[in-house]
Order: sequence, then structure tokens, then C-alpha cells
Amino acid sequence: MPRSMAQRLVLTLSVVMLSLAPWVAWTAEEPTPDHREPTKGAGTSVAADYVGSGRCTACHAEAGRAWQGSQHAKAMQPASQRTVLGRFDGRSVAHGPSSTRPYRRGGEFRVATQGADGRPVDVLVSHSFGVAPLQQYLVSRPDGRKQALGLAWDSRPAAVGGQRWFQLFAGDGERPGHPQHWSGIDQNWNHQCADCHSTNLRKGYDAASDRFATTWSEINVACEACHGPGSAHVRWAETPAAQRPDLPSLGLSARLDERAAVVWMPDAASGTARRGAPPARRSEVEVCARCHARRGQFSDEHRAGDALFDAFRPALLEPGLYHVDGQQRDEVYNHGSFLQSRMHAAGVTCTDCHEPHGGKLRAAGNAVCARCHESARFDTPAHHHHAPQGPGAQCVACHMPTTVYMGVDPRHDHSLRIPRPDRTVALGVPNACDQCHRDRGAPWAAKAVRQWFANPKPGFQAFAEAFFAADAGAPGAAQGLTDIVSDLAQSAIARASALARLAAHRSPAALPVMVSALDDADDQVRLAAVQALATLEPGLRARHLGPRLADARRAVRIEAARALAGPAERRLSAADQAMFTKALAEFAAAEAFNADRPEAHVRLGDVQAARGAADQAAAEYRLALQRDATHLPAWVGLANQLEQAGQGAQALQLLRDGLARNPRAAELQHALGLALIRSADRQQALRWLAAAARGAPDNIRFAYVHAVALHDSGDRAAALQQLRAARQRRPYDRDVLLALVSYEREAGELRRAAEAAESLRGIDPQNPAYARLAAQITEALRAKSR
Repeated sequence: MPRSMAQRLVLTLSVVMLSLAPWVAWTAEEPTPDHREPTKGAGTSVAADYVGSGRCTACHAEAGRAWQGSQHAKAMQPASQRTVLGRFDGRSVAHGPSSTRPYRRGGEFRVATQGADGRPVDVLVSHSFGVAPLQQYLVSRPDGRKQALGLAWDSRPAAVGGQRWFQLFAGDGERPGHPQHWSGIDQNWNHQCADCHSTNLRKGYDAASDRFATTWSEINVACEACHGPGSAHVRWAETPAAQRPDLPSLGLSARLDERAAVVWMPDAASGTARRGAPPARRSEVEVCARCHARRGQFSDEHRAGDALFDAFRPALLEPGLYHVDGQQRDEVYNHGSFLQSRMHAAGVTCTDCHEPHGGKLRAAGNAVCARCHESARFDTPAHHHHAPQGPGAQCVACHMPTTVYMGVDPRHDHSLRIPRPDRTVALGVPNACDQCHRDRGAPWAAKAVRQWFANPKPGFQAFAEAFFAADAGAPGAAQGLTDIVSDLAQSAIARASALARLAAHRSPAALPVMVSALDDADDQVRLAAVQALATLEPGLRARHLGPRLADARRAVRIEAARALAGPAERRLSAADQAMFTKALAEFAAAEAFNADRPEAHVRLGDVQAARGAADQAAAEYRLALQRDATHLPAWVGLANQLEQAGQGAQALQLLRDGLARNPRAAELQHALGLALIRSADRQQALRWLAAAARGAPDNIRFAYVHAVALHDSGDRAAALQQLRAARQRRPYDRDVLLALVSYEREAGELRRAAEAAESLRGIDPQNPAYARLAAQITEALRAKSR
């Protein structure tokens, strides 16, 4: 999914522990009179309109006062002397090869900088965006776009390095024409940021004119962003008490009552409180997840309380976003971290730790944890092994370490984990100890933990070793992933993330587990199962994914339709064919919602290509390039369509045009090299395949293809050198190992060939082809030694 480049600066509704008055049975405050089960999907079917926070705060004054001081209330504001924190004093700020001059003219806040073509422009700042620890500024364009300037204001005090301008996206983001430049597609507020910074946001994109008419009911994150439209509730409240109808959730779409009438009881054995009964719903966490999750969006018809997966696709614990043990890596906004925590499994919700209207912690420092974790047991040197009241004695220092995003914004990891410096040694993941003891190193920290605790607890996130093995393609990876998926004690997000990895390690033993996950109770697990099975042969795909076309969640139906498009759809039953037509229409609507993005057109093009509609597929890839000429999959997809249509020369020219626009794009270099091989220009093909392998050394596929091309051209020594180097970087890549077995044997290096064959057999001991290959090489080695 595209990363939000204009940071959502609404206050992170982070979660720390459970809510409990210290060591007495406690019933959650803020009960609601209505405790009936919600309807499926939306919290209420009552028709309602948005009425504005003024109507809400007239009756709910205390909540209103707390909200008015919150970052939600200041998430986006019209630019004014009151709202703009940055110093618009006319002094230029240099950044890379460019400079920007913020200044004021009359009552206006303006910026002189470089436009998309590199020429000087003078733009009007229309809105401030966020408030702390940094503030961005939006520029309104004539086509309805609002763009976030890359120059941001550090609003922290000067004593800690704040009160200065700084460039958010140094490097490529300073280059006009780049997607991260303030004028580029990745800095577009309408798509990237708007839904989380305003209330009742309607994107309003018109693909024909490539213009936006984005609307909202309130410019900031107001009451109805979390509670849903309020008109039905207002009518209910204004009706005399004796005549009030019995409305679900009192007329609001979101039932935020998971904490109502819940008792948390102290547990003398563990020192940690236990929830009296598990929550019947997770609507509160999903309401927060709309904005506090790394996710893709495919509809803006969502109201607070509606099912999350009917409008959003939350990210999994995937490489690049998370470390293999689930710690945050890229900007993931807390939801995915919290879902993998023991706290979430125990029934904790966001507002157990955070007051929902002001967003502040319910108690300061360790006191918020002490509401559920006995201070005498946990807030003591016997537990934390640090000086009392010092930074190391803070619960969050060990259990919620921070990562800095947006240059100045440290965010706590909400997986609430036990520190594991031993995993730093074994797996290369970060650990909390190193944040304070940078000069000591992980081996020292791991030794200290072993000295403190005779039997250290492993923590709740038990998937790290399996994910590490899977990402490396190591022996036992498939079994480790299968065990995670099958273990219902694991968090749902961990099980879904294991399914995503199983797609690359699918085996006969894993297939039944993957198929069983299609009927899982968790929405994200079912979605991941559909995606993991999308490459089955068409008959099996139709049999297993057909029923998911009628799934309760739109995201799952859409993904099932996308996976079935093409040969598999012709294998569906008559009933499933009808559901496929409906789900495919939902898929098309979802991509139309995102038609301002190249990714949407590529997905449409891929489906059209799978269905044999070559002209329509090519048209979608061309639209993708119109949206963003730096989107590499669109160049490759269009070139493939041209080549399949017998237009090889046009495909080659297209790829050259793409490289002229994106000269460092290894993906295009690789595609051009393959196309040149197919056109029998081997010499030029080798040049481009070599460039791709050099330009993306972490992409072992590029190195492997280059090696095969070298071998086929007669340069066998260079091919072996390339493969051996690739194996150093990726020891368990099956294609590299298979090629090494063949080429080493051909070169008379039977011992090397035998060693590579044994590695293959170790990766997948149940694969009879690998066993036969190893036996053949071993026999050849014996014959040679006789």
C-alpha cells in the first residue's frame, strides 16, 4: 500500500496496559444503557446525518472541553495567525539543491519554492496540518488537490532542538518531478492524509477530469469521526424521556461500550489484573484503527462502527514494515503492533490507557501501568533492575521502546513486549536495552537478562524464529509457518502474516492448513488465506476460493474475485459465477475509488490481462503511467501486453522510454534485458541484466537470471561466479541452488554440486525431486573416486 507521506499528526491513541483502580475490583466508567449485541457490520441501521461537534458539546460539555485541547481537534486547521506555528519571516531555508522561503503578505502565509518543473513558484498556504512535535502546511491547487510541503516546522521547544524548519524527505524528495517532492503524487493530501485528519471526508475524485472535489463536515477530527453521524442521537436526546425509542447505541453507529460494566479482578499469583469476561466485540479498537493503522482504503462510505474490512485493508507484519519479531520498523501507526500484544489478547482496549476525548494517558508515567500491574511487584528494582525513578525504571523504556519517524517524532512500539536482546544476537532485530546502552551491545544485554532471571520469559510474540527462517528461505520454514497458522493461541495478525509467507513456501502438508484458514473467524486471517492461495492451479482456486465470494467482508470478496479472474472463473459453479460477477463489480468500484493512484490502474490492468482483455489491460497500464510515470509495474505491465500482442519492437522502445524517465530503475533494466533475449539480441540483453543485478543486489532473482544468461552465452565461469556470490547473500534460494548443482556438475566441481544438492534437500526434505538430485550427484561423486 502507499505510505502516507503527509504524516497523520492526530494524537496516537497508544495502548499501554489495562485500566483498573489499584488492586480492587473495578467497573469501567462511561457505561451506556444499551448492552444488546450489535448488528453485523455497522453499529446501527438508523439513518443519520452529521450534525457537527457544536451539537455534541452542548450536552457533553466535559468531553467537549477535553477534546478541544486535543491534537484531534487541531489535526487540520485553516492557516491563521492562531494556528500556524512556523516562522514565516521571509528568510530562505536551504535544503539540498533547493531553497524555500516562507513569508507573510498581509494576512496570508506564503512560500516561494520550486514547482514540479523546477521553476520558481509562489504558493499560498491554505491549512496547517498537525501541531506537535511537528507541523506541516498544505497548499491548495486549482484542480482541487491539496499538497503537503516537504518543509516542516519542528514545534518542539528550542531547548531540545526545535523551533526550526527542516526537510522531511531529504534527497529524492527535494527533486522536482519525484513523487515525494511537495508537488508529487505521494504528497497529495486528498488521497494520503485527508481521511484521517477530517470528519466525514469524501474524496471526490473525478477520473475523467483528473480533479478532486473533496468535502468534509468538519475540517478536524471531531466527535462524529469516532462516534458516527449524530442526527439520530440528537433527535433521540431531544425527545421527552418517556417517548424515546429504543435505539441501538442511542442512535450512533459506533458502539463504544467494550469497557462498560467490565470488572477487572486482581490476580495474586501473577500480580496482573484479569478481565472478568472477554470483550464481545472489538469495535473500539477498530474505530481507532481507521486512522491508527497502516492500511489501504477502498471506500469512503465507512462510518465509525462499521466493519473495518469493509473499507480498509490493514497491513500485516510484513518485511519492510516490521522486524521479524513484530517490532515496528517503518511507520505503522500502532494498530498492527497492538494486535500482536498480550494486552490485546487479554481484552485491553485503547481507552483502558488513554482518555478518549483528550487523548492523554489516564495516569502519568508508571501509574498508568500500575492500574493493572501491582506496583509492589513490578515497579521495583527487583523487577526492572534499574535505579528507582531513573529512565530505566520507566515501564515504557523496556516494554514500549521508541522509533523516530518524520524526523522528530518518537513513537512507542505498542506490541508491549518483553525485551529480548538474545534475539538481537540470533535474528538481528532491535532491542530496548540498546536504546540506553548503545555502547554495550546486545551480547552484554542478553547476558545481563540471564543473570537477572534464571528462567527468562520468552514473551508473547512467539513467531519471530519462524518468520526469520521463512524470510531467509531456510530449512524448516514451511513447517514453522504452518505451526503458527494452526496455533489459535497466536494472535490473529501473526497467523495472517504466517499465511502470507506460506504463499512462497506452499507444500502438500501446508495446503490443508491454508485452506482451513479460509473459514477462520478473524477477517484478516481469511483475507490472508485468500491471497496466499491465489496462485493455486485454476481448478483448485475455483473450488477453495469460490465460497469466499460471499464472505461477510468486502475486502475478502474483492480479493477472492481478483484471484479468480481468468481461467479459474470459468471453473466456478453457477451459483459462484453469480457471486463472482457481484464481487468483481465491488473490485472495480474499489479501484475506481483510488483511480487517482497508479496502483489502482495496474491492479485493474492485471485483472483484465488475466481475463484475456488485452486492449483494456493496456489502457489501464497507460492510465497508470499518466498518473505517475515513476510507477515501474505499469511500464513492465504495458510492455508485456505489447509483446504478447506481437508488438515486440514497441515493447522494447517503451522500456527504453521508461528507463529514460527512471534511469536507475533496476526493475526496468531487468525487464528490458529479458525482452532483448526474447528478441535474440543477447549482447545488449546481458548489458541490461548485469545493470539490474548491480543496481539491486538484494534482488537475488536478478542475479540468478543474469547468471543463467551468462551461462547460455557461453561464459560459464562468470555464471558460476555470479551464482556463488548470490548464494552468499541468500544461502537458501532454491533457484540459485538448482543452477549451482547443474553448473558445478558441468564444470566438474562435483563436491560443490553435492553440497548445493544437500542444501536443497535440507530446505525441503519431503521433496522427492531434491532427494533424487542429491542421490544422483552423490553417486557421480562416488563413481569419480573409484
